[in-house]
Amino acid sequence: MTRPRKRQRAERAPGICDEMQCATQEENAKGEEEGTVEQTEDEKVNKMEKKQSKKKDTEGEGNEEENSETVEEIASIVEKGSIEFRETLKERLRPARRVNYCIEDRGFEEEEKGLIQKKRKKGDEQKGKVSEAKDEEDNNEKENSKGKSGKKRKEAKSEGTEENETEEEGRRYPCRASTVPKRMGEFVLKKTPSKDSLMCHQCQRNDKGRVVNCTRCKRKRYCIPCITNWYPQMLEDEIASACPVCRDNCNCKACLRMDGPVNKLRKALELKFSKDAGLHHSKYLLQALLPYIKQFSQKQMMEKVIEAQIQGQLPSEIKLKQAVCHPKERVYCNNCKTSIVDFHRTCPHCNYDLCLTCCQEIREGHMQGWEKEVTGSYVDRGFGYLHGEFDQPMLAEKVKPIDLSAKTSKELEGVASRWKANETGSITCPPKHLGGCGEALLELRCMFEENSIVKLVENAERIARSLNLENRPQTTNQQCPCYKSIAEVDLSKCKLRKAASREDSSDNYLYCPSARDIQNADLNHFQRHWAKGEPVIVSQVLENASGVSWEPMVMWRAFRQITNTKHSQHLDVTAIDCLDWCEVQINIHQFFKGYTEGCFDRKEWPQIFKLKDWPPSNKFEERLPRHHAEFLCCLPFKEYTHSLSGLLNLATKLPSDSLKPDMGPKTYIAYGVAQELGRGDSVTKLHCDMSDAVNVLTHTAEVKLKPEKLEIIEKLKQKHCAQDQKEIFGMNVKVYRRKRGGRFCDIATSDKEPSNEGGHLEANEAGAIWDIFRRQDVPKLKDYLKKHFREFRHTHCCPVPQIVDPVHDQTLFLSLEHKKRLKEEYGIEPWTFVQKLGEAVFIPAGCPHQVRNIKSCIKVALDFVSPENVGECIRLTEEFRLLPQGHRAKEDKLEVRKMMLHAMCQTVKCLDPYAKIELQLCHL
Repeated sequence: MTRPRKRQRAERAPGICDEMQCATQEENAKGEEEGTVEQTEDEKVNKMEKKQSKKKDTEGEGNEEENSETVEEIASIVEKGSIEFRETLKERLRPARRVNYCIEDRGFEEEEKGLIQKKRKKGDEQKGKVSEAKDEEDNNEKENSKGKSGKKRKEAKSEGTEENETEEEGRRYPCRASTVPKRMGEFVLKKTPSKDSLMCHQCQRNDKGRVVNCTRCKRKRYCIPCITNWYPQMLEDEIASACPVCRDNCNCKACLRMDGPVNKLRKALELKFSKDAGLHHSKYLLQALLPYIKQFSQKQMMEKVIEAQIQGQLPSEIKLKQAVCHPKERVYCNNCKTSIVDFHRTCPHCNYDLCLTCCQEIREGHMQGWEKEVTGSYVDRGFGYLHGEFDQPMLAEKVKPIDLSAKTSKELEGVASRWKANETGSITCPPKHLGGCGEALLELRCMFEENSIVKLVENAERIARSLNLENRPQTTNQQCPCYKSIAEVDLSKCKLRKAASREDSSDNYLYCPSARDIQNADLNHFQRHWAKGEPVIVSQVLENASGVSWEPMVMWRAFRQITNTKHSQHLDVTAIDCLDWCEVQINIHQFFKGYTEGCFDRKEWPQIFKLKDWPPSNKFEERLPRHHAEFLCCLPFKEYTHSLSGLLNLATKLPSDSLKPDMGPKTYIAYGVAQELGRGDSVTKLHCDMSDAVNVLTHTAEVKLKPEKLEIIEKLKQKHCAQDQKEIFGMNVKVYRRKRGGRFCDIATSDKEPSNEGGHLEANEAGAIWDIFRRQDVPKLKDYLKKHFREFRHTHCCPVPQIVDPVHDQTLFLSLEHKKRLKEEYGIEPWTFVQKLGEAVFIPAGCPHQVRNIKSCIKVALDFVSPENVGECIRLTEEFRLLPQGHRAKEDKLEVRKMMLHAMCQTVKCLDPYAKIELQLCHL
C-alpha cells in the first residue's frame, strides 16, 4: 500500500515477467553463440591468409596448430564478453513490478513472496532443461554430418516442447506467440485458459475479486463491479456464454473507439432491395411527386411567357442563359431568403437574385418576406425574479407589445411605392438600401439546362399513363386493418394506443407496432397512417441493435477528440437552463451527475438543463461512430429512415457532389422530473419541423424528489401564481389554475395526461410526454396562442412581449391548464402520449409538437423527407419565406424542391432506362 513496500518488492517481477525474461535470455544466448561462431570463422580465414603470405615455406601442420590456438583465444574473449552482455541484458529486460496499492495485509504480501520463489524455482528448472537439451544437441552436431544436423536439431526441439507442455499449460506467453492484439500490457495466448488470470478487460485491473470468464473466446473476462456498473442489463451467465467483446457491444474506451465493430454495423446497414421492390417503390414515388413536379414546371413556363412578352418574341424563340453555380453553393433569393432551384431573375451588374414568387408579388403590388425582425425586449431582473420576488416599480417598467401589423403595413407601402414592376412586366433591380443597384433590368436565367424540367415532366407523364398511375387511390379507414368499420376501432390486435379523446373523430388512436413484429407487409400499414398525417409509435426498437450502452458517461468515453485543441477544453459544455432559457457553461461530469441525481438552485427549485449541440449535429458520425451506427441500425422502416440508401427518403436523392442539408442524427440530452412545475420544465417548446422526423428514446434516469423538496416546490409555485396575477393578469383577474385538495395539479394526479389506458405507468418505462397537434387544427391553435401569448414566459422568465408566429417563434409551451382551455374555447386537443424507453416516434412534417421530460432523457432524432409529405414541406417553405429577416426559421435550408426534382429524375431513369434526362449545373 505504501511507497516503501514498492521499493522492497521491486527486485523482481513475478509471474509472466519471469517467463518472458527467461525466454528472452535463451533466445539472446542462442543468437550470441551463433554470432560468436561466425565471427571466429571469418577471423580464422583472414589470419590464415596473412600467415600464408608471410610464411610460404612453412608446413601445413604448423599452420593448423597456430590457427587452432588463435581460435581458442578469440572464443574465450567472446565468451567472457557474452556473459557480461547477458548480465547487463538481464538487468535491462527486468520489467517493473505492478504494485497493488489496495493490498494492506502483510500476510498476503508474504504469501505473494512465496509464490514468487516458487516461480523462480520453476524458471531455474526450465533453464536446466533447456541447457541439457542444448548440450545434447551440440553432441549430435559433432557426431553427425552436416546433412543430418538440421534434422537432429528439429527433433530435439520438438522433444523439449513435449516435455514442457504439461508443466507450462497454465503459463502466459509473450504477445508474439498470439494473434490477439496487444492491449494495455495484457499478453494472452489463444489456447491459454483465462481462469488463472484476474485481469478485467473493462478496467484493466486484477484486484477487484471474482471475474467472469468468457467461454466463447476464452480470452476476455469481466469483474463483478464492472458488470454491475457498466452492464447492469446483462447477467453473469450471459457474459460467460458470450462476453460484450464477442457481442460487439463492449463499452470500454478502447473498444468504443475501434473501427471493427463500426464496420460490421455498417455492412449490416447496407440495404439491398430486389428489382421488384425497387420498381414498386419507384412507381410509388412517381405517383406521389408528379402533381408537384407539374405545378413547378407550370410556374416556370408562366414566367417564360412573361419574358417573351417583354422581349416581343414567342416563348419557343426565347433562349435563356444558364447561371454559373458551384455544386456546393446554396443559391437563395436576396429578398425572401428562400432557395432557388431553377428559373430566377438576376441583375447583370450586381448579381442580385430574385425568385419567381417574389417577382409575382412585385407585379401584383404586395411584396412580402423582406421585413426586418422586431425583437422583444427581455429584461434580466435577477435571480429573485425567477421565483416571484419583484417590487412595484417593475410593474411600471413593463414593456408594451409592439403593433407589428401597423408598422409592417406602413413600411410596405413605402417600399411598394419605390419598387414596382414596369408596364411590360419587367422588374428593375431594387435600390441600394434594399441590397440592389437600382439600375439594370433583372434578366431571366435558369440553373439547369433550359428545357430539362419540361422533358422530365413529359417523360414522367408518359410512364404514368403506361402504368395507369394517374389516379392515386384515396386512403380510407376501411383499407386500414386497425378499423373494423369507418368509426369502429379494432383493439383486439393491440397495435393501437389511445392518445386523444376527441368527439366524433376516428383518429384518437395511434398506430403503435413493435419493432420485432414488423414484417414487409407492415410497410403498407404504416403508409396508410402516415399518408393521413398521423404520428406513428414503434416500440422496442433498441432490441434490433447490438446493444451498445447509451449511458451518458459511456457516450462521453466514446466521444472522439478530433480537434487539435487540448482535451480540457472539451470538458465544459454549453447547456440551456429551461427556467430562464439562458445559456450556461457547465462541466460535462457535473452535468451528467445532475442528470442522474438531480440538480437544484439556491431556492431548492429543480433545475432543468439540456445540452445544446453535443456532440455537434454535423459531426455525430465522426465523434460517436459506434452510437451513430447503432442508432441507424435500430431504426424501423428503413425505406424511409435510412440516410444513405432509403428508396423512399427524398434526402438521399441529391447528387453526391451537391450541398446537402443537415438531416442528423442529433442528440437531445436533458433533465426531467415527473411533477409539472408550471414554468421551466419544457425541454422542447412548441414548434413545427420543416421535414419529417423520427425520435428514439435511448436512455432514461429517474430523479425522485423527496417530500421536503416537494413541499418547497409547492410553496414556490404559489409565489409564481401570485406573480402571474400581479404582473400578467392584474390584481382583479383570476388565474386559471386548477387545484385539487388544496394542491396544484401535476402529472401524478391529473386526469388529463393519458397513462396506459387508465393504469399507472411503471417507473422504468415512462420517459417523456409528447403533445402533437393535427395539421387541420393549426389555424385554431395559432388563434388561441395569439390571444393568450402574454400569459407565457420565455427569456429571463419574462412574459412574452410579442410574437411573429406563435409556432415558428418557439417561445411558448402549453401546460395542462392551457391545453384544457384550448379544448374548451376552440374544441381542439393534441395527441398526447408518453414515450417509453426504446420507442421511436415518427412526427409528420407540419404537425406542431412540444415535449416535457418526466425523467432525465437521452433522445436521438433523424430528419427525412417522405413522398407523402412533400406538399406539406413546400407549404412550410412558403410560410417560412414570409417571416421577417433574421428570424430563426427564415432560411430555407431543406431545399425540398431540389430534392423533389432529383428524386423524380432518378425515378424516371429507374422505370425507363432509355430516358435521357440529366439535371446538370453550369460549373465554373
